[in-house]
Amino acid sequence: MLPNTKFKELVFMVVIVYELQYLLIAKMKIPSSPPDFAKVLDELSASDLDKARRLITSFKATDSKGRYLHWDKLQHHEPPKGLTSAEWWTGIKFARIKTYKQISLLDKSNSQFVFSTPDFILENLHWLDKNATGNISGDIGVANPQMRNTYIIRSLINESIDSSQLEGAITTRKVAKEMLLTGRKPHDKSEQMIFNNYLTMQFIRENKNEKLTPAFILELHKILTDKTLENLTDAGAYRSTGDDIQIVDARDNTELHTPPNANELPKRMELLCRFANNESSKYFIHPILRAILLHFMLGYDHPFVDGNGRTARALFYWSALNSGYWLMEFISISHIIKQAPAQYGKAFLHTETDDNDTTYFIIHQINVIKKAIKALQEYIEKKAQEIKSAEKMLESTHRLRGDLNFRQKTLLRHALKHPGHVYKINEHQHTHDIAYDTARTDLLFMSDKLNFLIKHKKGRVFIFESPHDLQRKIEDTKGF
Repeated sequence: MLPNTKFKELVFMVVIVYELQYLLIAKMKIPSSPPDFAKVLDELSASDLDKARRLITSFKATDSKGRYLHWDKLQHHEPPKGLTSAEWWTGIKFARIKTYKQISLLDKSNSQFVFSTPDFILENLHWLDKNATGNISGDIGVANPQMRNTYIIRSLINESIDSSQLEGAITTRKVAKEMLLTGRKPHDKSEQMIFNNYLTMQFIRENKNEKLTPAFILELHKILTDKTLENLTDAGAYRSTGDDIQIVDARDNTELHTPPNANELPKRMELLCRFANNESSKYFIHPILRAILLHFMLGYDHPFVDGNGRTARALFYWSALNSGYWLMEFISISHIIKQAPAQYGKAFLHTETDDNDTTYFIIHQINVIKKAIKALQEYIEKKAQEIKSAEKMLESTHRLRGDLNFRQKTLLRHALKHPGHVYKINEHQHTHDIAYDTARTDLLFMSDKLNFLIKHKKGRVFIFESPHDLQRKIEDTKGF
């Protein structure tokens, strides 16, 4: 009979597997292809020239509610009076064509990808400029030196776990977090995937100012897939002509996407790097759009036998950080994507089924980034309130006022909520990215000087337990 906690973890892992397979595979089907708008217009020109002229002059790139809908969705909405759905699509499509900007990235037929920037995209880009490059206000915002490392570590852990789970890693967040914080070696492939993702995000932070090169991309992939592939030599290497790569609908084997031929990959990666380094654009492309398009293109090219999604998301982070969007270090886009993975896949398919219009993927990713930033802002506000609550308990204690640093206050707040919890020096060290001696001093002060933690010896190291009467112990210090 499994212990209750182990049973819960096992059930949770089964749920993770089921949900990811169901959402990423079972629900993924190719969208309906849009009508041939040129054919619709030709036929209409022959029967009603005035109506045809209205179609190409009277519509916007979005519908009346400001939505940039793919035909797969638009066909289910009521068209304007007097128009068929195909005629409505034709009018919208012509409006989009007028605004398209071509980029130097090519599909399998060497046709260029395009994008449009309707007003709501420009508005969101402005929001991102303010919120991803400026400061978050507040004493414990990510600009606060005491908090910065703690939030970075949190982000690295979240992105490592969620990005890996999106591609099949099977483990609980609790187990994965324990592995990363204690520094123990991975026990299986899933843990290795998460560990590799963690190393990759650190690699990106350290090399965010470097130019992108094919060698850089291969190094990213090598770190991401180390010890996880069936053929270990595939790590950090392009797929070969013998690799049969197809993305299909698992229900009926319908082909969703077949990447470009393997022999084209070296040239395509060169083009991708030129685009990433802003060496091939004839006009300004907003840095966030460039980062999103890199994400899309790596997924489209699928240059590796496995790990393409993780590499694509890693490239997004590199590009955003390289362009000065420093707040991206503190968010997890994979955490948001994992909440609705089917929409992530559809964003790719909508582009491929509508004349290489990447606007669909851009819209999806902008929404993902905004949600991730707002989640960070809410998390910071929540932590601010929790720390203030812990500090309020100490504000009348003259001896403790100012004696505890941010790390100790954070631990105190956690300990108040988790009686009996055990804290380890190396976990405290890795959580806040500090030296071992600093972490040891933090915990010894809390146990030996304040009696807020109970110190035990386990083997050669000390561990520290949160007492069940911690609140009383804090209140007892008020007389000092």
